[in-house]
Amino acid sequence: MFQSRTSGKFLAAVAGGALLLTACAGNDAGTSSPTSPGSASASAPAAQTITYAYEQEFHSYNNNTVAENATRNAGPLQRVLTGFWIYGDKGAITPDKDFGTYEKTSDDPLTVEYTISDKAVWSDGVPIDCDDVMLWWGFKSGKIKGFSSSGNEGVQDTKLPECDKGGKKFSLIYDKPFADWVANGPGATEILPAHVVAKQGGLSEDEFIAAVKDTDAKKLEKSIKFFNDGWVSEGTLPAADLIPSSGPYKLSKMDAGQSLTFVANDKWWGTPAATPTVVERFIALDEQAQALQNREVQIVEPQPGPDVLNQLKAIEGVKVNLSDEYTYEHLDFNFDSSPFKDKALREAFAKCVPRQLIVDNLIKPVAPEAKPLEIRNVAPFQANSAAVISASGGAGVYAQQDIEGAKALLEKAGKTGLEVKVGYQTPNPRRTAAVQLIIDSCNKAGFKVVDKGSEDFFGTVMPANGYDVALYAWAGSSLVSGWASTFTTPKKCDGENKGNNNGCYSSKKVDELITKLNATVDLAAQDPIIAEIEKNLWADLATIPLFQHPGLSAWDEAVQNVVPNPAQSTITWNMDKWSLS
Repeated sequence: MFQSRTSGKFLAAVAGGALLLTACAGNDAGTSSPTSPGSASASAPAAQTITYAYEQEFHSYNNNTVAENATRNAGPLQRVLTGFWIYGDKGAITPDKDFGTYEKTSDDPLTVEYTISDKAVWSDGVPIDCDDVMLWWGFKSGKIKGFSSSGNEGVQDTKLPECDKGGKKFSLIYDKPFADWVANGPGATEILPAHVVAKQGGLSEDEFIAAVKDTDAKKLEKSIKFFNDGWVSEGTLPAADLIPSSGPYKLSKMDAGQSLTFVANDKWWGTPAATPTVVERFIALDEQAQALQNREVQIVEPQPGPDVLNQLKAIEGVKVNLSDEYTYEHLDFNFDSSPFKDKALREAFAKCVPRQLIVDNLIKPVAPEAKPLEIRNVAPFQANSAAVISASGGAGVYAQQDIEGAKALLEKAGKTGLEVKVGYQTPNPRRTAAVQLIIDSCNKAGFKVVDKGSEDFFGTVMPANGYDVALYAWAGSSLVSGWASTFTTPKKCDGENKGNNNGCYSSKKVDELITKLNATVDLAAQDPIIAEIEKNLWADLATIPLFQHPGLSAWDEAVQNVVPNPAQSTITWNMDKWSLS
């Protein structure tokens, strides 16, 4: 799952299917876009470039670490770093046959065989092969100390692949069944260049592979440090030789605070990108509609709201799309270093949060059927949602706001006047409005809620546990293992060991249920386990789910093949097919 720290970190969990943080979320600034009908002020056409908007600045070529597991990174990398599968149309797990093929060959033990395309090559000319697979297994398996990984569900139960240097075939052999095996091999953004990591660690490729096979963390120490930190982009991209591409596009340049530019990869062995240059412009959510109207960009995904929806509908020559998304909004408690280690205080806060009012004011004007979420891990539009809600009991006593009940709990605990720092990524008008509604309600119960939104919440505040309650979203998928790391007890409550469990929630019972769920291949048998997990998450008040995100996107009619995606791959999942009419 990606944080839609939408910063995107939300943050993840399967060997390729983890949740991502979403900030929900923010190049070449000098390129111009085609004029659309009715846009008299638009700039002159630039037929070789398509520009899209995103709220957050790209931050790392490696979105697999705890700190960088976010949609701000994963979205742009979808067609730069390819793999065996991708979240395709409607968020479905879709094999990427350009990269290679895979098939299950045994159920006992569960065995999946993978073959990388003979044509697969990095943009620097180095073949994509078993060296890269060993790097993937090294950081995803959790068996080599030091690698930062946003989640290792599934991969942790596989044997070391028998994969020789330069080889193109390998198998994943599991110690036990795994529910999401179809998306557990390396997917988009997960295969990274082992030759780069080896060199930066002062090792030959032979030495690197041998160290991975020996799980020799000491010998890999410098390589691991580079993997964790060496690809972070602080205002500019790393050197070109450190960021080769395995997809239709490669990263070209980054202008700090402005844009990220992609150019077609001339070493790509599949169908060439339809448009030679694509630019991601970093534009705040509340400015994207105007940017589209001005034709500064041609594709936007602004934060849904009645005003922005009406603005988009009024722009001539623009297609507007409203859709379901797997992304959901929630409040997370800091279990490590805040007063909310006390369950009674979590209960009081959950009672005063105006979930219905938040939905009524901020979501229903765009999605009239919207309701406060009853559960976290199954989206309302999924077929099994009603069954899981019924079996789990849903939100129970927290379904309705109870300010008097919250006040009584605070008074009993002797905590009236307790300051609560609510952190979130800014700028984000909808979240700012939501926090104000929480302040208005919870202060009546005796809390002193403080808006602590900040521009670097995901970058520094959240990793350091510098908040009491965090407001953000998880961008996920239909995979049950995708959210496991979000609720699994972390090895240690620090930046490198939390996985997606930012607040460091811990429950032995939930850990056991997640392990059971991940090993349950029968879909029908999964629902009772998910319901039991949800029941425990409500009992513990691990998080407070708020609402499912409605998706809003719009694009210039001159741009063809734009297909919004409800999963964490985002609208960029097929950007190599975007073209100008």
